[in-house]
Amino acid sequence: SEEEKEKKKKKKKGGGGGGGEEVEEEEPDESMLDWWSKYFASIETMKEQLRQQEAAAAEAEEKEDMEIAEGSKGQGKSKEKSKAPKEDKKKKQQPAPELPEKKSKQKIDELKVFNKELETEFDNFEDWLHTFNLLRGKIGDNDDNATEEERIVGRFKGSMCVYKVPLPDDITKEAGYDPNFGMFQGIPSNDPINVLVRVYIVRATDLHPADINGKADPYIAIKLGKTDIKDKENYISKQLNPVFGKSFDIEATFPMESMLTVAVYDWDLVGTDDLIGETKIDLENRFYSKHRATCGVSQTYSIHGYNTWRDPMKPSQILSKLCKEGKVDGPHFGPGGRVKVANRVFTGPTEIEDENGQKKQTDEHLALTVLRHWEDIPRAGCKLVPEHVETRPLLNPDKPGIEQ
Repeated sequence: SEEEKEKKKKKKKGGGGGGGEEVEEEEPDESMLDWWSKYFASIETMKEQLRQQEAAAAEAEEKEDMEIAEGSKGQGKSKEKSKAPKEDKKKKQQPAPELPEKKSKQKIDELKVFNKELETEFDNFEDWLHTFNLLRGKIGDNDDNATEEERIVGRFKGSMCVYKVPLPDDITKEAGYDPNFGMFQGIPSNDPINVLVRVYIVRATDLHPADINGKADPYIAIKLGKTDIKDKENYISKQLNPVFGKSFDIEATFPMESMLTVAVYDWDLVGTDDLIGETKIDLENRFYSKHRATCGVSQTYSIHGYNTWRDPMKPSQILSKLCKEGKVDGPHFGPGGRVKVANRVFTGPTEIEDENGQKKQTDEHLALTVLRHWEDIPRAGCKLVPEHVETRPLLNPDKPGIEQ
C-alpha cells in the first residue's frame, strides 16, 4: 500500500519529523509530509495535553496546601510561594524561541493519539453487545484453585432487556418501530460475516529486556483464527523502543474468528523465541459498535496527499447510512454550505481541490462536520471513533498484571 512505501521512505530519512523541521515561517511543503509527520505532530499534542493536565493537578494541589497553610500561618508568605512555581511551569511548557516553528507545524493535520486502549475511551464497545465468559464447572479438588482464565471454554455475547408490556407510547410512536420486536430493533443479523482486517503496528515503547545485555530483539506476531503471522525476519536488533511501522492484512469470519492477538517476541539465535508480551483485541465488538470503530473518522476530507481519506465509504455515504439506521431526518444539503440533520444545522466549506488544483463542488466536508459532531444529534447520536493510534499494554501470562 501507499502508506507502506511512504513509511519505508521515512525510515531511510532517519525517522525525523519530515519536512516540518527546517521550516521556519513558511508552511510545510505538502509533498514532504507523510503519515509519520502527522503522527509525530499528534504525539506532541498528546504530550502537551498530558502536561497541561499535570500542571492543572499540581496547581489544584498547591491551592489546597495554601488553604491549609492559611489556616496556620500568615497569608502573605504562602501566596508569594505559590506564585513563583506557577510562572516557572509556564516557562517550561513553551520555550520562547520555538513559537514561530510551532505555528507552522500546526498546519499539519493530526490524528488522535490515545494514551490507552480504545476500549477504555468507549465503554469497551459494549454499547449493546455484552460479553460474558463461559466457564467450565469445578469437578475435583484440583479445579478449585484453577484460575478463571484456565476455566474459560467460550464466550457468550448478547444483550438482555426486561421491559413492561404494553410498551410505553413514546417508543411505539417512533417511525418504523414494530412493537412485536420490542427493544431489539435494527440489530444486525448474526449470520457469519467475512471481513478484511488491517492491522497497523507503529511502535513499541519501554519493552521489558529479554536478553542478558539488557536489550531485546523484538519482532511482531499476529494471530486471528487460523491465521498465524510471525514477522521473524524483520526483527529489530537490540532495541527496547522499536519503531515497526508495519501493516498486516488478514481475512477473517465473524463470529468464529474475532479475537485478534498482537504479540511482541524476542528473537533468539539459539533456542526458542520468548514472548515479551501480547494484547488481545475483540474485533467483533468494534465492528458492531454504534461508535463505528471500523475506520476512524479523520479531521478533514482530502482526495490526495498525505492525508487521503482512507475509509471505503465517503463521509456523505456514512452519514446517509447513520441517518437511515437511526431513523434520523436528513441529511438535507442546502445552498450556502449548510446541511440539516434532525433539527440541527451545520455549516462548512463546499469546495475541494484535486491534485491539479482544480476546484470541484462537494458535500463531503459538510457531511464530515456532522460526523465529527454526531454525539450532538438527539436520540441516535453518539461519539464516533476518530482517526487514531491507540496505546495498549503488553501482558505476559507468566507475569500476570505486570505490563511488559
